[in-house]
Amino acid sequence: MNPESNFVAPIERLVVRLASFFNGIAMLAVMGMMILTSLDVLLRFFRHPIPGTYEMVGMLGAVFVSFSLARTSVDQGHIAVEFLVQRLPRKVQCIVEAINAGICALLFSVVCRQCIASAGDLKTSGEVSMTLQMPIYPFVYGIAIGCAMLSAVLYLHTVVWSLKAIGPQVSLTDVR
Repeated sequence: MNPESNFVAPIERLVVRLASFFNGIAMLAVMGMMILTSLDVLLRFFRHPIPGTYEMVGMLGAVFVSFSLARTSVDQGHIAVEFLVQRLPRKVQCIVEAINAGICALLFSVVCRQCIASAGDLKTSGEVSMTLQMPIYPFVYGIAIGCAMLSAVLYLHTVVWSLKAIGPQVSLTDVR
């Protein structure tokens, strides 16, 4: 086994475990959204809707989307149009994938940074939701955490694809 794979494999395992953990939280958020929406619809039938359902479902939706991004990237479940890249030599494909992952990692790092700044502003101003008067900033921090986790996965993808571009002697497990 190569020194590169000895270096990357433990990091890969950690990142995949963290992505799976956050995906579990995302699954709980979806369950919460489904239960809350179902209960609200049922109780509306008896003229006793749950106040703030729209707000809570929106906040849980933010948790769901942001916390599921990293695992989706690990599973390579995002939509990709590869008809042009597939026609390139394998080494060039690896280089294109590494550059793409690196650019995306930088983008989501910036999004994470901006979410942290925005959450800080929301906390300072005391911004709350309209119906439940629930603070909004924890959910924005959650979005930042989800973007940070996605960035970590994408930085890992950048390293893995770069190592694969260097040569076939690198035996790394796919980031799957």
